[in-house]
Amino acid sequence: MSVNFDQLIDRNGTASVKHDGCEGYFGTKAVLPLWVADMDFAAPEAVSRALADRAAHPVYGYTLYPESIYQTLMDWLKKRYGWQVPRECIVMAPGVVPTLFASVLVFTKPDDGVIVQPPVYFPFFSAVTTSARRLIENPLQLKHSRYVMDLEHLERCAAEGARMLILCSPHNPVGRVWREAELKDVLRIARRYDLTILSDEIHADLTYPGQTHTPLAMLSGDSDKLITAVAPSKTFNIPGLGLSCIIAADPAHRAALRTIFDSLHMGNFNPFSIAAFEAAYRGGADWLDSLMRYLAANRDFVSDFLTRNLPAIRLIQPEGTYLLWLDCREMGLSDEALRDFFVRQAGVGMNPGTVFGQGGSGFMRLNIASPRVVLADALARILRLLK
Repeated sequence: MSVNFDQLIDRNGTASVKHDGCEGYFGTKAVLPLWVADMDFAAPEAVSRALADRAAHPVYGYTLYPESIYQTLMDWLKKRYGWQVPRECIVMAPGVVPTLFASVLVFTKPDDGVIVQPPVYFPFFSAVTTSARRLIENPLQLKHSRYVMDLEHLERCAAEGARMLILCSPHNPVGRVWREAELKDVLRIARRYDLTILSDEIHADLTYPGQTHTPLAMLSGDSDKLITAVAPSKTFNIPGLGLSCIIAADPAHRAALRTIFDSLHMGNFNPFSIAAFEAAYRGGADWLDSLMRYLAANRDFVSDFLTRNLPAIRLIQPEGTYLLWLDCREMGLSDEALRDFFVRQAGVGMNPGTVFGQGGSGFMRLNIASPRVVLADALARILRLLK
């Protein structure tokens, strides 16, 4: 399949958070937006066609989830991962972030401990703290330029009375694709301390050659308390449409999550979200394969440029996602000065590492899901300023 990922698409004036939201976030419009985790690429043709077909019908009323939407997801998970998910285990949800918040409310009580593994996607923290739960941090460790879980510390965290672990798999922002052995160790600890695990696997499809994502549920047993969140949003660049799903083997878990969504009147969803969800999983596989080849080339382009020209900025090689974790500590700047250097002086809009919590100081997150010419411009700006 031939897809032109080099095409420059003007997103200004579309109410894009990533583009039109720059001034509100960075305090200036004069930046290349390489921050919010969506892509500057056109969605798969199958998705655009499905949306156009649905729009052609002039009535946009309340919409049910058709059985076909469940089947397309089940077919996708079986083909990509060998994961055979029973139909009854799937609950449709209004997005992965709402699922984080809902799961904390459903599976823990006020003052219960919830474990997160920073540096990590910042809603993991707020899902805990805004719910009056106790945040327990199990920081990842950077060893030999690669992040690993501190399993001994995780066990101590679990022993502190934690009731839940929120796992990011693959991990945003450090780019790890967890190995089976690591995931089995997590399950072992969860069983010992009766932890509920919410496994956020929204980036599962975005793994680089040589890497394999293993759904945690494929390693779990009937007694494990596990909820998996998946979505086509990151995979096919449709995050603005918001639809995701939850996979849970325990009927009580599914019923509890349905209850909280229904209590907020989130039971039905947008007809366009449903059309896009189904079309993406049914017809987006070739597009995704082309995307991953392009992203791998973008990753290598950035890596080579930094090695040759900007050795003070070290790339933590990602195994998955289109988000690069840049170690800028050798630049010798405070976090405030680092943000000022990239944003105000270089005009490159990246997420500062500090928003991802403990271990983020001195780091920046770069979104490489843009045409390569945009990345080349960003790197050239940084190089000119350093010189």
